[in-house]
Amino acid sequence: MSLEQNITLSTGASLRQIGLGTWLSKPKEVENAVEIAVRNGYRHLDLAMIYENQDEVGAALKKVIPSVVKREELFMTSKLWNSSHQPAEAEKELDQTLSQLGVDYLDLYLIHWPVAFVPGKGLVPPHPSKENEVELDLKTTLVDTWNAMIALPKSKVRAIGVSNFTISQIEALIKATGVVPAVNQIEAHPLLPQDDLLAFCKEKGIHVTAYSPLGNNLVGKPKLTDYPAIVEIAKAKNATPAQILIAWGAYRGYSVIPKSVQEERIKSNFQQVTLTKEEYEAISAVGKGNHTRFNIPYNYQPRWDINIFGEPEEKDASNPVNIGA
Repeated sequence: MSLEQNITLSTGASLRQIGLGTWLSKPKEVENAVEIAVRNGYRHLDLAMIYENQDEVGAALKKVIPSVVKREELFMTSKLWNSSHQPAEAEKELDQTLSQLGVDYLDLYLIHWPVAFVPGKGLVPPHPSKENEVELDLKTTLVDTWNAMIALPKSKVRAIGVSNFTISQIEALIKATGVVPAVNQIEAHPLLPQDDLLAFCKEKGIHVTAYSPLGNNLVGKPKLTDYPAIVEIAKAKNATPAQILIAWGAYRGYSVIPKSVQEERIKSNFQQVTLTKEEYEAISAVGKGNHTRFNIPYNYQPRWDINIFGEPEEKDASNPVNIGA
């Protein structure tokens, strides 16, 4: 079992294949989780403004830099939130993130979603006339926001990328600017392999980071860690089902960012397991005829009235993504 698998980005930067996710972590849990993770060898941390816990991450970093690690030994990703997609807002939010974390730069900064909200009304601005909906900014395009990302000072951001973007959305950014995202961070697990998107990213030299590698239980389906095929392989390898699902993502070349706040799980998730081709195929088979995307903002409360992925659940959305030219 190896803890040291590294991925090299198109920029030449190196990141650990297994990182720590911080989405859906409750307040007061994240500080402890980040400290435990770094003390146990994690060097890749995945963060975001919308998680509303970056100040806690910053508190943990003060406990481990420089006593446990140097800042340059960590690979830190954060994400530009929807309410700062406007070119005048992007660097302001970046500065806020750096201040919360107590660091001078990010290794990677991603556009969190291909969706803009109106600025200046909080992270989730309520729609002025439609109940339980957010107020979208339908004028700012993805290309506008990507140009704002490109313009960010290199002293503050070492690499830029996207998250939750489709092939056509990424193609439009490249066509308009000539700048290829270093990373596309996406929901990825055996029920959502996204083979076409993975092949496209590979062809363009875009690294894929997988969030929710264990799936989640937001839609009331059986948990991936309970699927018999996965449990069986885990038993045979003397591993946890979570380790097997992380290994599935690693087999596909992803970096993987499982979230946990429990010390034992943080440690075990980091113990990298290797799958045989047969094991990988057996795990992949659980997704056949069982396509499931857990994270669809059209289903959020409040709703985002926009069709991002073309999923059946989004068919009644009023708005397409404004890609721009």
